[in-house]
Amino acid sequence: MPTQHHFAMPDKQTILFVCTHNSARSQMAEGLMRHLAGDRFAVYSAGTVARGVHPMAVRAMAEAGIDIRAQTSDVLDRWADIAFDYVLTVCDNAREACPYVPARIENTHQAFADPSAESGTEQDQLAAFIRVRNEIEAFLKEHYL
Repeated sequence: MPTQHHFAMPDKQTILFVCTHNSARSQMAEGLMRHLAGDRFAVYSAGTVARGVHPMAVRAMAEAGIDIRAQTSDVLDRWADIAFDYVLTVCDNAREACPYVPARIENTHQAFADPSAESGTEQDQLAAFIRVRNEIEAFLKEHYL
């Protein structure tokens, strides 16, 4: 249950999830955070390249009852005018390749395996996305909620 402090906040805190292609990990993080704490956070995601939301990310999130079909894949420049409270990079490549986005409260890096690198069967691929989704959810709950 949110503390009274959260009800008194005039604005939501902002959080940005960064991953190179803004197609899987950052998209799942965005959907999870919106689902878990959208009442307290304005949630965004971006990357250096916008490749579109990966269909397996959509499926993995749907299995958790979260619909991310309306989310968009964006480049970092789209959100350049927002002063983010928190910025979380979710892949090593984004940490190295993406421009540094300063956070007002905290910059964090947590690399998650790239589920789109799974080359097995469709079920193997979906299982990889679900595994990474669960890892991201656990990280978000531990660090932000």
